[in-house]
Amino acid sequence: MKRVVLVLMILLPLVVVAQEKDPNFVKNQPSAAGSRPNGASPSSRHDVVSVDPGAAVLSSAQNPTARPQRTKPAQSPKAEEPRPTIPGSMVGYIDNAIVGSQIRLRFDAGFNNNRPDRAEFFYAQCGCDGPPARGPGPDLVSRLNFQQLYMRAEYAPVHRFSLFAEVPVRWVQPQQSVLQTIPRPPSGRFGNQAGISDVQAGFKFALLASDDRYLTFQLLADFPSGDSSKGLGTNHYSVQPSLLFFQRVTDRISFEAQLGDWHPAEGASPNFPGDIFTYGLGPSYELYRGDRVRFAPVIELVGWRVLDGLETNGDLFLKFSPNPPIVTADGTNIVNLKLGARTSIGDHSSFYLGYGQALTHEVWYKHIVRLEYRYTF
Repeated sequence: MKRVVLVLMILLPLVVVAQEKDPNFVKNQPSAAGSRPNGASPSSRHDVVSVDPGAAVLSSAQNPTARPQRTKPAQSPKAEEPRPTIPGSMVGYIDNAIVGSQIRLRFDAGFNNNRPDRAEFFYAQCGCDGPPARGPGPDLVSRLNFQQLYMRAEYAPVHRFSLFAEVPVRWVQPQQSVLQTIPRPPSGRFGNQAGISDVQAGFKFALLASDDRYLTFQLLADFPSGDSSKGLGTNHYSVQPSLLFFQRVTDRISFEAQLGDWHPAEGASPNFPGDIFTYGLGPSYELYRGDRVRFAPVIELVGWRVLDGLETNGDLFLKFSPNPPIVTADGTNIVNLKLGARTSIGDHSSFYLGYGQALTHEVWYKHIVRLEYRYTF
């Protein structure tokens, strides 16, 4: 079933593109007014032209074979459909449905990740059991803090389509490890690490785009550029098709949502990575609106449902020593509540500050803090 959903999400934009080939799809825009001598207004096919009857009779008498001259109406060039005038997405964790060119810097600080290798979503299978695992080792980390800096550039050559790429830098600090019973030197333990994580790239295509609503298909791909032995990457490719939604409810209230699937290619360990269904929704309210500054608090509910895959369970380690137990991650539900606010300055810049709290027993992190700067152009 999950394969069918994945294929349908990818084919949906193609159907919309076929429908948009209707020549009447693009709206003609009024052309700009030009100037004429003596301050007269420009003519069009609807202008009323006054003709002197006497002059017309005299002209016909002088040249009986002459035919009246017909002036062709001026044709304005076919104008491109303008970009909707939505001021911008207010959410901080749900992906932005609005298509446009932007540069985004984002910093995350996450605390207490107790299953870092779950379905190989954060990093590759723990290497404490040796090959074929490609994750960090030899210790099994049972509590991990991390920070990530994301640098993204997005370019929209047309108003409905954009391309983007993102380079993340990751820092990890193991806080607690479950040591194997086999003695190992301290140099073999997994310590703090830092470096480039898995690079992302993709595109957005707006299925619907207006001043009040956006429905956007997004396809994101992960590339295994991070060193998985240091906990910086997953050691496999993955794709994430998503549907993103934006709706302006009133002049100050907006609603945004996301629905998608994280689908990994098979990693070094067969069956360890798994599909993860993702979803989120978030209303925002523009509490303050000045000439150049706008302030909007936002609440987001974000969740993940692990559909298959495995994880290394450190809680059961002592019962199954010397090898840590590998158990199924299928059916794991993780839900977070995110509280934050976005401040927009002028027409191009905005800042977001938010805090996330896990609502379920299973977590990717118990707490997270996010700071973001976005420049649109």
